[in-house]
Amino acid sequence: MTNDTIKIEVDGKVLEARKGQMLIQVTDAHDIYVPRFCYHGKLSVAANCRMCLVEVEKAPKPLPACATPVMDGMKVRTRSKLALEAQKSVMEFLLINHPLDCPICDQGGECELQDLAMGYGRDVSRYQENKRVVRDKDIGPLVQTDMTRCIHCTRCVRFGEEVAGLRELGATGRGEFMEIGTFVEQSMASELSGNVIDLCPVGALTSKPFRYSARTWEMSQHPGIAPHDGIGSNIHFHVKDGRVKRVVPAENEVINEVWLSDRDRFSYEGLYSNDRLTAPMIRDDKGWREVDWETAFAMVRERLGPILKSAPASVGGVIAPTATLEEIFLFQKLLRGAGCGNIDHRLRYLDFSDQDAAPVFPWLGQSIAELEQLNCALIIGGDPRKEQPLLNHRLRKAALRGARIMMVNPASFPSNYPLAAELSAAPGGLVRAVAGICRALAELKSDTLARESWLEDVAVTDAQRRIARELANPGRGTVLLGNLAASLPDAAALRFVAGQLANLAGAAFGYLGEAANSAGAWLGGAIPQRGPGGRPASRSGMDAGAMARNGMRAFMLYQVEPEADCAAPDQWLTALRNAECVVSMNSWITDAAREYAHVLLPVGVFAETDGTFVNVAGAPQSWRAVVDPPGEARPGWKVLRVLAETLGVSGCDYETAKEVARDAAQAMAGVRPENRAAWRALVRLPAAVAGLQRITTVPMNSADALVRRAEALQQTADRADGALHLSRATAARFGVLDSGHAVVGHDGQALTLPVALDDAVGDDTVLIHGGNGLLATLGPWFGRVTLKPA
Repeated sequence: MTNDTIKIEVDGKVLEARKGQMLIQVTDAHDIYVPRFCYHGKLSVAANCRMCLVEVEKAPKPLPACATPVMDGMKVRTRSKLALEAQKSVMEFLLINHPLDCPICDQGGECELQDLAMGYGRDVSRYQENKRVVRDKDIGPLVQTDMTRCIHCTRCVRFGEEVAGLRELGATGRGEFMEIGTFVEQSMASELSGNVIDLCPVGALTSKPFRYSARTWEMSQHPGIAPHDGIGSNIHFHVKDGRVKRVVPAENEVINEVWLSDRDRFSYEGLYSNDRLTAPMIRDDKGWREVDWETAFAMVRERLGPILKSAPASVGGVIAPTATLEEIFLFQKLLRGAGCGNIDHRLRYLDFSDQDAAPVFPWLGQSIAELEQLNCALIIGGDPRKEQPLLNHRLRKAALRGARIMMVNPASFPSNYPLAAELSAAPGGLVRAVAGICRALAELKSDTLARESWLEDVAVTDAQRRIARELANPGRGTVLLGNLAASLPDAAALRFVAGQLANLAGAAFGYLGEAANSAGAWLGGAIPQRGPGGRPASRSGMDAGAMARNGMRAFMLYQVEPEADCAAPDQWLTALRNAECVVSMNSWITDAAREYAHVLLPVGVFAETDGTFVNVAGAPQSWRAVVDPPGEARPGWKVLRVLAETLGVSGCDYETAKEVARDAAQAMAGVRPENRAAWRALVRLPAAVAGLQRITTVPMNSADALVRRAEALQQTADRADGALHLSRATAARFGVLDSGHAVVGHDGQALTLPVALDDAVGDDTVLIHGGNGLLATLGPWFGRVTLKPA
């Protein structure tokens, strides 16, 4: 027993505990159950439900186990007559105003109040007066309220303040007149708001999309992996009658702890959108028509087969980074087996110039859990709060512990923790902004880097010096590149400068990660110059940008909607429309696909297929299909296997997804990620871009095809709104302050868009959301634009 360890006695058992621990933590660790409502291991202690009252020897009255620190020699009884009477009395008071509506409550069957009422409640109520009634609040499209059921545990209030970083819910009134709600009538805006559903011990806060659709005991639970942001949050599918009814978090302390982002929780609705592709379709002289699989494959053999056989270099293959590792591995194996090396997944890149020097996969540079131990972090070109909510949660925990978090972005993205410094620069000046920090740090450290040729003409501002001072003694520090940084036209230069800055500061260097399986796409070989495991490809080819610019005779697409998924959507649509043959394997059908595709093959997605995702920290995680794909759709790996046979490509005849995963794992064996020095050295920095510039960010609920079809998420503010966001100063300078609409021109195209005034957008820039196919004609996501009143 160490100096920090003491001994206590609980129900006659001698237990070891740490000094300062609360009694309920010790009993939980030793499987001694103490009832509770307000206590939660991830939240602060409130001690307001009093359900955990226990008898402590020499104490004049029962004490709450959640708020009673242990003391050496303490003797506790959790099941004594005094303790049980106290617990039963608390339960009686809690039930006084609680409605008897369990038969229609979505929480029924998994309700903590129901469970404890069975053990601690009376069979007949002694309360004869009228019960109180609380009006329900509309707090948005995700969380349903029935506040008459609320027992005032305040878990939801504490979650907002302590975890989400937004105190959206609070308590007003006292006693039985106390109510939980928003300060003013408004929707919850947090990207983690759905977690209050799990935290609520009663049916006061439930899932609005799930409402009245199933009972708990009717559903089966299956493990899975979240399909969006590269973290790989662990989830449980709840399934009834072959349909996913809801998604809830599964505990994994090293990845998502016990939390889940709203995007991961509610995107399952996209599985059942009206535009699901449920049967193979072909386009011939008579237009589009549904056919059987044999006819569809025959058309692929007839149209794509001859091109692939005679001129494989004229075929391009692009696959979404949301595809599983098994699908990615088979996709590249099929194309390379046919002699084609034009394979890519980097749909949102505009700069591929340093791809030969790129790391084996762009990894986080540390484990996910290590983020909360940082002392200093610089985030460049990223909005982790919205793009990687649970990575941001770790950064928030570090910030609340005293870490200095800093950001360099083309706009001021709202943060839910205090920033030590923030620097804004237009996209065309972002490289030089980071170079200024690098020069300031080199001068501060008297490092020879300050005399490098690429830093010669870089000016340094006070804001850059302030960030440099923080990086001079970072402790455990990191420099992280976000999604926006990867999409810039000068991404290669930014990668080099950011890497030099990390080396100079002695900090880790990492990437926040774009999609569910971006890491798996790199490791699985879905890039032109490398095969699986990062080894040199047997046949290299063109990157995604070159395929779009040059055009190809034929394309194979996998889960790609280029009008919304690509950083140069106009180029992609032109290339696809001009191709002789486009075979698209997808789960949905779009108007754009009807124009450019010749064959549509329906494939399963997310819960409908066995698969593996590799997260941003390099951890592979697998799951099994929990529902069947709709109609004639099939799991993607099976479609790719038969497609390879149809095109005469050998080596793809797998019987199970597990066999594909095994071969992919063998190809990736021994891979060690390393971001340092994985860049192309510069002699000169790119020139700063003058004039009005476009910024493109992809809102979290428009990031991929599945989430774009989740009805409830599309009612939130975190979706592509089709508006032109700009500051009041910029709007006034171009005469659109009061016009309501403006004409924005870019790359020879023009669109009239509604004006959204937003002073978080820097001067001389306009922000337009990506992930919106209606804006595809406006050209690449970054560059100079023109602006005039509509």
